Amino acid sequence: MTVHQAAGVGYQRAADAYERSRPSYPMPVIRELADAVRLERGRTVLDVGAGTGKFTRLLALTGARVVALEPVAAMREQLAELLPGVEVGDGTAESTGLPGASVDVVVAAQSWHWFRQREALAEVERVIRPGGALVLLWNTFDESVPWVRDFQRIYFGRAPRDLPSHLDGRWREALEGRSGWSPISELHLPNPHPVTREGVLERMASSSIIAALDEAEQRRVRAEVDAVLRAHPQTRHGDRIELPYTTDVYWTHRV
Repeated sequence: MTVHQAAGVGYQRAADAYERSRPSYPMPVIRELADAVRLERGRTVLDVGAGTGKFTRLLALTGARVVALEPVAAMREQLAELLPGVEVGDGTAESTGLPGASVDVVVAAQSWHWFRQREALAEVERVIRPGGALVLLWNTFDESVPWVRDFQRIYFGRAPRDLPSHLDGRWREALEGRSGWSPISELHLPNPHPVTREGVLERMASSSIIAALDEAEQRRVRAEVDAVLRAHPQTRHGDRIELPYTTDVYWTHRV
């Protein structure tokens, strides 16, 4: 089982910051999915790349049996501590370790882009029952907001060219180009996340590639984020700032 270096190093270091600074998901998302893919008692849901359980805890509210897999130890420990009623294990979408045809729904929240698409889809097809569903979710920054564009430039300026991102659309090409799946349904909802000024700084620090930097470079990143916040009228005054996200949800059924 392999994990991308940026995720393996960065998230191991930044698990606490990730849990504190990352948003949850709008409740209408779970209500929509409960109907669309039958998240209910008697069903088994596999949450791959579960992180600290941001979406896992909403899945648990549905009454379904939830199995959460997370390959980064520090993230997995947080998940197990926060959600003692959920089955937590070490695994990835490419290598779940689960029996064939053992789950009804596979979910990847903020994680699918980290997986190798062909291998991940093959494993999903192995473990999912006939008629089961695959659900992919991301909280995406609204870059129509000027200060957010500047904030993101700091991140992308340090990102390696091969860093996986759901924004490149490769996940959709892989899924739509594969037989045996229904057309992709989708839902997009605003998900504003109010934080403190320190929360914005910590949100950047929770990014895998930033957390993997040495301490001196992390200090430079923090100073650059602080400069962005001081430069924009929406963020220069007061301690409360809204991080504007859109929650993007996609689902498809095995046919």
